[in-house]
Amino acid sequence: MSEATIRRIRPDDDPVVEQVLIEVLREFGVTGQGFSDQDEELAAMSSAYEAPVAAYFVAELDGEIVGGAGVGPLLGAEPHVCELRKMYLLPAARGRGIGRTLLEACLDAARQAGYQDCYLETLAQMDRARDLYESFGFLPLEAPMGHTGHFGCNRWYALSL
Repeated sequence: MSEATIRRIRPDDDPVVEQVLIEVLREFGVTGQGFSDQDEELAAMSSAYEAPVAAYFVAELDGEIVGGAGVGPLLGAEPHVCELRKMYLLPAARGRGIGRTLLEACLDAARQAGYQDCYLETLAQMDRARDLYESFGFLPLEAPMGHTGHFGCNRWYALSL
């Protein structure tokens, strides 16, 4: 089994990352209003995560981008709260520990940026993702936080960093 490489996103990655995210969203039937395929940043992910308080990482397997994940400020929340954003893996990349490595990179970047809490939104049908988040200590919330615009999400979690 090949080992994945995790690195920060580059401008030339933008079209591939956009394609990966849309492919995974379509797989789960979660596209359109209220989901992240409508986010403006999707076409230019590298520039959306340039700020010192944000980071986006891609996962490469055999030289191909197979997923990514990032952190950045949670809009509409206290400045010490970040959001885990756009964490997606293609089916061929799942079950290899890549998601765990991506999440570790994101949480490390969040801590280095000075965040104290990390929030995320997901979906009930993304069982494996929710299991991963819970294994890191993310706790379920009763309602969403901030103003992400992702009203299609139906599960919310937070972690004290």
